[in-house]
Amino acid sequence: MAVSKGGTVAEREFHLGEEEFRFLVDMVHQRTGIVLGEHKRTMIYGRLARRLRQLGMNSFRDYCDLIAGDHGTAEIGFFVNAVTTNLTRFFREGHHFDHLRDEFLPALARRAEGGAPRRLRIWSAGCSSGEEPYTIAMTLREGLRDLDRWDARILATDIDTDMLDKGEAGLYPADSQEGIPEAYRGRYTESQGGKIRMKDSLRSLIAFKRLNLLGRWPMKGPFDAIFCRNVVIYFDRPTQTALFGRYAELLADHGFLYVGHSENLFNVTDRFRLVGRSVYRKAPV
Repeated sequence: MAVSKGGTVAEREFHLGEEEFRFLVDMVHQRTGIVLGEHKRTMIYGRLARRLRQLGMNSFRDYCDLIAGDHGTAEIGFFVNAVTTNLTRFFREGHHFDHLRDEFLPALARRAEGGAPRRLRIWSAGCSSGEEPYTIAMTLREGLRDLDRWDARILATDIDTDMLDKGEAGLYPADSQEGIPEAYRGRYTESQGGKIRMKDSLRSLIAFKRLNLLGRWPMKGPFDAIFCRNVVIYFDRPTQTALFGRYAELLADHGFLYVGHSENLFNVTDRFRLVGRSVYRKAPV
């Protein structure tokens, strides 16, 4: 049942029974590690009802049968894209980029001056539609004025292929630039068809790739920094512990891990030490 704008109770277009809801929640957990509780029932209905209409289906039972059937593999990608949450913006949780510019990059430059390779690798894990890796790229351009003399790359991964396509395009609504410092806009963005487009000086630094964080990781590292913000809040505690352990293995000894404001590694892992506001450094072995 749903409540209409007038306050009256209206029938939902599709029936989402308990059996179907549990099947979908279990499938999300199996495929992504994300734990969805009862409070996400309306979200799941809203996201998937659109998909049922696209497929010309009449019930969630039919949709569950499709996913579970022999020909369901092709639908899994659409299913995951529909139910994963993508909330992001440029320079979200700006203190992380202050730390990156004011502490991380100067330390990296000092190591290079001491003879270390001019190599820089940053991973944006759960990059959504790309605002985070583009923000990282802007920060690198501002913090390392000789960046073009570095072997610098940003890996941007997400499980949602629709979001990755948006990041790859680098094209965003005009009002999204409100989060970008005004001084950066002319240097790193340009107008295109009523939208803003990220300039090639940023795009050339980033590789967008699909990756399930709970699956196999083909990259070898080491990474100098990993951004995994507002991602693990959807995972259970054992999954979080395992994931942070894998991050630690891929981080350089001087590496930093940036997590979301609502995430805390206390009693989750001993592989990192808190060094700032939701900023962690890899703990010595």
